Amino acid sequence: MATSSGAVQPSTSAQPHLKRVLSLWDLIYYGIILTSPIAAVPLFGEGQVLSHGHTVATLLLAMVAMSVTAISFGRMASVYPSSGSVYTYISRELNSHVGFVVGWAMFLEYLFQPVQNALYAVLAFQRMTPRVPFAVLAALTVGLITIMTVQGIKFTARTNEVLLGFMLLVTTVFLVEAFRYVVLHHRFVGLISLQPVYNPATFNIRGLAAGTSLAALVFIGFDGVSILAEEVENPKKNVLLASVLVVVFTGLFSGLQVYMAQRVWPDYTTLQNPETAFMDVARLASGPFLFAAYGVMLLISSIACGLAGHVGASRLLYSMGRDDVLPKKIFGYLSSKKSNPVYNVWIVGVVAYICVITIPWEHAAEIVTFGALLAFMGVNLAALMHFWFAPQALLTRRFFLDAFVPGFGIAFCLLLLVSLQSWTKYAGAAWLVIGVLYGAYKTRGFTVRPQLIDFSET
Repeated sequence: MATSSGAVQPSTSAQPHLKRVLSLWDLIYYGIILTSPIAAVPLFGEGQVLSHGHTVATLLLAMVAMSVTAISFGRMASVYPSSGSVYTYISRELNSHVGFVVGWAMFLEYLFQPVQNALYAVLAFQRMTPRVPFAVLAALTVGLITIMTVQGIKFTARTNEVLLGFMLLVTTVFLVEAFRYVVLHHRFVGLISLQPVYNPATFNIRGLAAGTSLAALVFIGFDGVSILAEEVENPKKNVLLASVLVVVFTGLFSGLQVYMAQRVWPDYTTLQNPETAFMDVARLASGPFLFAAYGVMLLISSIACGLAGHVGASRLLYSMGRDDVLPKKIFGYLSSKKSNPVYNVWIVGVVAYICVITIPWEHAAEIVTFGALLAFMGVNLAALMHFWFAPQALLTRRFFLDAFVPGFGIAFCLLLLVSLQSWTKYAGAAWLVIGVLYGAYKTRGFTVRPQLIDFSET
């Protein structure tokens, strides 16, 4: 665990420091890249099945929950502008042992991000090459990502910009073609319908809640704008604004894509491949070219995200090994030739391959959501403690902003957490029990401060 001295070091003009050069729009652009403008595409089919055809409604509900959480993120980032993780807020505002458990839950989220992305890349690959065995495609995909990570190869900001441009181009083509398809088959009146938001024939409150829990995955990444708090002009205002605007843009833009997809293919019961259903919708709207374009886009995007997740997970394991949260000899090893935690890279690769061939994609996605929702509850709790219950807040606190907003965020995220499928809740609960037991072991029965997880490595 890295410790900080209580002494404040005097700053001098010769010391290098980060400059506040990023504008509000720079932050928004960065946040949109993190969340991805096509984040809802992989979730479309499973979301339709879980929500009984109400995916647009689930996205809008998830947007409300994430917008409230974004406010808490932005406000806490202004309090701890150099802090890199939610569990640090919990450790400082509540208890370091509770913070460790939240960090342990986030650890699960980070480990399953490369699994989820690699699995979806395999599914997209399989739709284009159906004769190749799934296990072979999984080995090729996970192997490629692992070898690239071992070599230290990473996608640069320019690569992300090119990928973002390709995503927006294909998405624009889809929206135009979907518009043309709906008008051609149902005239202009077919463009306007409440069915994607509320269909009394199929509406089910449990299904809506389960779909909203999955839809929360669309917004994961918006909190990344807080990482740049030290380089932003007017961070107290702009980090909060950017976080909320990224969530709102992601919700509305994703909702538009899903709305048009539902107007093209309104009957969710006829989706034969829910995991890659958007590709089928694209083919129906425009033909095989757009089907292939979406397949390529999803494959490249998933590999890119899988690579980033693989790098992050392996470095998170390294930071935990280096700081003796995990056994140091294995997890704290760093290759002298490549300056890369190669043991961890291969460990993540092996775990990812096993999970890819044994766990359905929707379960992997929900495990990521489980960790994220616990983290989101944590940041709302930290905001509630700091801005409402802290002694220094007694004279300045405001009920709506300081109590209702974070309280609503906690309740909404808890509802989404409870609405996850049983398998996911059991797996998440088991992981938390392991974390509590491991934390008790490392802290001699919670008598000493736990070693904290350094998420800045990711």
